[in-house]
Amino acid sequence: MKFKAEINVMPLKELLDPQGKTVARNMDHAGFMGVEDVRIGKHMEIMIDAPDEVTARETIDQACKKFLANMIMESYSFEIKPA
Repeated sequence: MKFKAEINVMPLKELLDPQGKTVARNMDHAGFMGVEDVRIGKHMEIMIDAPDEVTARETIDQACKKFLANMIMESYSFEIKPA
């Protein structure tokens, strides 16, 4: 069965996000007033063939922990839907 995983990886809230700070600072200069905080992360979509949703979920979770997210500096979340 095919599944689609949508994964979001974000820097931990406790850590400085220099890209986000730069974007937030420049929003005012571009005329977007009132923006107080910006956090920049990654969004990934992965198609996976697995026998069931539980197996697909376990595979994606392991991929996030071992490969897609730096667990020291980032957190991740994901959703899995039938494709």
